Amino acid sequence: MQSGGTPSRKSSVFWENGTIPWAKISDLETSNDGYVYSTEELITEKGLQSINNRFFKKGTLLLAMYGSVGKTAITGIDLTTNQAILGINIKDVERLDINYLRYWFQSIKEKLLNRAVGVALMNISLGIVKDLEIPLPSLSEQKSIAAKLDKADEIRRLNQQLIGKYDALTQSLFLDMFGDPVKNEKGFLKVLLKEQCKIKGGKRVPKGESLIKENTGFPYIKAGNIKNGKVTTKDLEFLLPETQKKIKNYIVDEGDVCITVVGANIGDIGIVPKELHKANLTENANKILVKNQEILDSKYLAFYLQMEFVQKNISKKTMAVGVPKLALFRIEELELLLPPIQLQNQFAERIEKIEAQKQLAQDGLAKSEALFQRLLQEAFVAPAPVTSAPLSDRNPVAERSRSQRSRSQR
Repeated sequence: MQSGGTPSRKSSVFWENGTIPWAKISDLETSNDGYVYSTEELITEKGLQSINNRFFKKGTLLLAMYGSVGKTAITGIDLTTNQAILGINIKDVERLDINYLRYWFQSIKEKLLNRAVGVALMNISLGIVKDLEIPLPSLSEQKSIAAKLDKADEIRRLNQQLIGKYDALTQSLFLDMFGDPVKNEKGFLKVLLKEQCKIKGGKRVPKGESLIKENTGFPYIKAGNIKNGKVTTKDLEFLLPETQKKIKNYIVDEGDVCITVVGANIGDIGIVPKELHKANLTENANKILVKNQEILDSKYLAFYLQMEFVQKNISKKTMAVGVPKLALFRIEELELLLPPIQLQNQFAERIEKIEAQKQLAQDGLAKSEALFQRLLQEAFVAPAPVTSAPLSDRNPVAERSRSQRSRSQR
């Protein structure tokens, strides 16, 4: 086992015209079918030498030790990595199957996260990984477990791909109807968001008060409830009646557009559904109120704000000192493409139909995810009694033999 390294960014000879794939955590997160076949960045031979030639052959298991702790992928090509990734090569392929090992790491991800340290960026050490013990059934049983999980994982991926196709379809529909909003070839009116909308902040729970899981009839929308164009009821928490009275003026209405303004997920957008009408809104989000629905459609607005170029603009406007924050006045200054309301309404109607199909795919994904996690639990959390071995360089078989010889000589 060894981690990679990062060549100095100050030395262009390490990076310019590089040909050696250099993997980062983001490459693991976007890996295809659990394999890394390409990387965003390349380094040169001199760059590789500067990190002591830390190179991983095709078929090496990669494990994220920083940030996305526990994320794994297998190298589909020869490559090197940064220091946040640990490369693991199996010494005896007759004892341990690499796919079995990859799924085992997925099964203990929570355990790894619990042992992670750090403030800004959680991480685990090489020592923690080396001290782990993995259950070792027969090789044929390992391959059988991995094959079963492969099938369940494939179902998950197919659902994810279907959702991705629906997302691509909505993007294509927007471009067909309105053109590139940056170039604005169709000459639609452009305005500042504040000209068509009012932006209002939410309110934190008063000091000394707290949220509860029990449904009191007073839901409280947190930043985590705002995602992918929706305000969801997943993990929803509630205010006590006496607490709600203290912040009763900070509520949302059905159809309001919400945007997160604090933390790691600044710019997430969601439309308030009927079941959250009059819910309270966190101070970590703002609500965007359309002044005139005969000029601007809320669903069109929500989709527009999720577009990549708008999200990049939001990132530029975010204050990054301390905790990242998006100021209200900066939201007001966002530019908005304003086509005729008839076109906006047509777009919203078509999007609604696509979203209905997408929801079916998301339901399928939830079921396939639940199936995968159940199989993972069955395979590793409570396995039948089997031999276990440490992941470190120590040879457990040799160590047991030495111990037995020592006892026989006493």
